[in-house]
Amino acid sequence: MSRLSVMRWHKPIVTPSLSLLAVLGCIILAVMGYHLAFLFFSLFSMLVLGVPIAVSLAGSCLLFVLITGQVPNVVIAHRMINGIDSFPLLAIPFFIFAGSLMNNAGITERIFNFAKALMGWMRGGLGHVNVGASIVFSGMSGAAVADAGGLGMIEVKAMKDAGYDEEFAVGITAASSTIGPIIPPSLPMVIYGVMASASVGQLFAAGLIPGLLMGAMLMLMIFLISRRRGYQRDTVFSFSVLGRTFAQAFLSLLTPVIIVGGIISGAFTPTEAAVAAVFYALLLGVVVYRTLTWRKLLRVSMETIETTAVILFIVSAASIFAWILTSNQVTQNVIALLGPFADSKVAVLMMTNIVLIIVGCFMETIAAITILVPVLLPLAMAVGVDPVHFGVIMVLNLMIGLLTPPVGMVLYVLSRVANVSFERCMRGTIPFLIPLVFCLLLVTFIPAISMWLPTLIYR
Repeated sequence: MSRLSVMRWHKPIVTPSLSLLAVLGCIILAVMGYHLAFLFFSLFSMLVLGVPIAVSLAGSCLLFVLITGQVPNVVIAHRMINGIDSFPLLAIPFFIFAGSLMNNAGITERIFNFAKALMGWMRGGLGHVNVGASIVFSGMSGAAVADAGGLGMIEVKAMKDAGYDEEFAVGITAASSTIGPIIPPSLPMVIYGVMASASVGQLFAAGLIPGLLMGAMLMLMIFLISRRRGYQRDTVFSFSVLGRTFAQAFLSLLTPVIIVGGIISGAFTPTEAAVAAVFYALLLGVVVYRTLTWRKLLRVSMETIETTAVILFIVSAASIFAWILTSNQVTQNVIALLGPFADSKVAVLMMTNIVLIIVGCFMETIAAITILVPVLLPLAMAVGVDPVHFGVIMVLNLMIGLLTPPVGMVLYVLSRVANVSFERCMRGTIPFLIPLVFCLLLVTFIPAISMWLPTLIYR
């Protein structure tokens, strides 16, 4: 996530005349008594006018409460406080802090060097290294943008220096960064677990195999593209180099083992694992590698505070929105509206995927989860979809959305990091959307891919 991107006032994407029509539309819907339509229309109007997502959510809900008069205004504040009064949400600032510490402690470069020694001998070697490094780093950060911003700079520069096409380098870097929130730990999974009242531990376990599958699919696409374009091997495999880089990265590689292994074994809750990750990152950066200065620690701490505040503001505002939808039986009405399709699991999952991919093109991940879970999850559960399985489907859809315009957060980050135009970033990413979408379909319609591990561990 760009640190404060979801809280900045953006440039409106409509003309002044359309803005006026949006305001008039809200007034007409309120006067005619179409209160739920007013809620959605006012939210959409605020978003297209450039209002930050958290303010749009809270503002539209406050207007709804004022117009309907169903409950006292103080309920807004009460619901916002209750929305973030959750122990699992404590994992968010600690995972953000841990990921930032690792990015600033030189850990990413050690991981990249080890991945290069391990996988650089294959055709299109640095492309495979890119994916392998992202898989390892995904067990530390839990955020796609952290991967793109941290490893991305190293990966793109190394691939460009080795003679790879710039668009190919940026495209695979963007695609591989989406693995971060699928393999545990995962910030979107934590948010989903809170909104859906699902086990965060089970969600983390459910994302492990789909994340590895994403990596395998991307590597297959890299092989095919490299064969067509004539990319060769970048290094000769050497046990001595592999051993040396492994020794240098060993303590860094223990981080995902501590986090994921601790959660799956039951030694840690996800929140406790996040705290352990912070302590371990501090140990490496301050004591072992001695790359973290007080200035860096202060900067990372302030970034973590700001990012956490933004996320919690969105969650608290979305909790009001979810409460209004639930109390007005919106989900039941949606199910009734779908009619015969509501009884078909395949149809519901296909429609859900389409909705999520479209929403992911326009909305930031955390905001999309908090808004859509109250609407889509009951619909999915009505046709027999497990909430944990649905969580993996939702997060994977929204990760693909990070690679698509007009929002395309990962593309914007890499465009800045690699000094490549947004359009070229987008063109380079298009081929890698194919394996990601194929992986999404497999995870959607073969529940065992995501459910086998949590069933084995927890049930």
